[in-house]
Amino acid sequence: MCYSAQILADYRKFVRTFGAIMDISEFARLFFERAEGISRAKIPKAMEDAFAEPQTDAEGAIKAFIDRFEVEQTSKLQQDLFAQRKRLADAERSLETKVTKAATESKRIATNKIEQALGWLDDIRRTEPKPRDSRIFPGHYAPVLVIEDGQRVIKPMRYQCRIAGKPANYDVKFPGTYNARRDNLEGFWKPLFGYSHGILVVSEFYENVSRAKMEGRELGPGEKDENVVLQFDPNPPHDMLVACLWSRWTSKGEPDLLSFAAIIDEPPPEVAAAGHDRCIIPIKAEYIDAWLSPNASDLAKQYAILDDRDRPYYEHRLAA
Repeated sequence: MCYSAQILADYRKFVRTFGAIMDISEFARLFFERAEGISRAKIPKAMEDAFAEPQTDAEGAIKAFIDRFEVEQTSKLQQDLFAQRKRLADAERSLETKVTKAATESKRIATNKIEQALGWLDDIRRTEPKPRDSRIFPGHYAPVLVIEDGQRVIKPMRYQCRIAGKPANYDVKFPGTYNARRDNLEGFWKPLFGYSHGILVVSEFYENVSRAKMEGRELGPGEKDENVVLQFDPNPPHDMLVACLWSRWTSKGEPDLLSFAAIIDEPPPEVAAAGHDRCIIPIKAEYIDAWLSPNASDLAKQYAILDDRDRPYYEHRLAA
């Protein structure tokens, strides 16, 4: 499964590259609901930075929502920082008198939380972009390309799909719904396959794998396996157009949820050799409109697009 991915988060590049328009109302709703505390949406910093220099009143309103959220987060982090520094000082004073397990653990936790809070504060204040700013994990939001009324449109969606009509607890009951297996498209994913297709633009992806499988060996007697995270990069390097399914979930008294899942399939040989059993499906650019405008009565055409996929060689290395 696609554990995480480096995405194209700048919607202006989307517009230039794909001739798309931005669904400004959905972006505004996303940032408004987060600023108001209606949602706890996890939004990559790169998506926020795309509005750093607003060019319209609508973009200016989104920037205001982002700024308000950052002010509130900064205040909360500073309060937590004060509390953890006090906890650390209390633990250190206690340890000067007597070394106890409780004081030692309190010092460790406080030290870690202080470091974490300082890192988050630095991210809020930082203006220089870093690669991790555009990395998403399940539950994070990303811009997804769809077609509406014949027009390519960019919408912000959560990377874990909740199919319309399903209860909200499906997020917990089926935590793996950030990926849609190709062999289950007419099963679990039947309400979306052939109806609601999207594209996520990805430059690289990451997977959890067994160290023993990665190294191509059996575990020794008494040896415990170890999980490692591998980064997979397409060669030649390029942005991949990952095939996705998406849905708009609605429920009375609840905010609408736009969410998506990346379609995955059997891995190519080099990914399997690295120890992973699934891989995303990047489609060819020539199929963008055909993929985004599916016909549920001709699923064979959609399978043909998935089969005639973009096929780079995936080089891998341990993720930093």
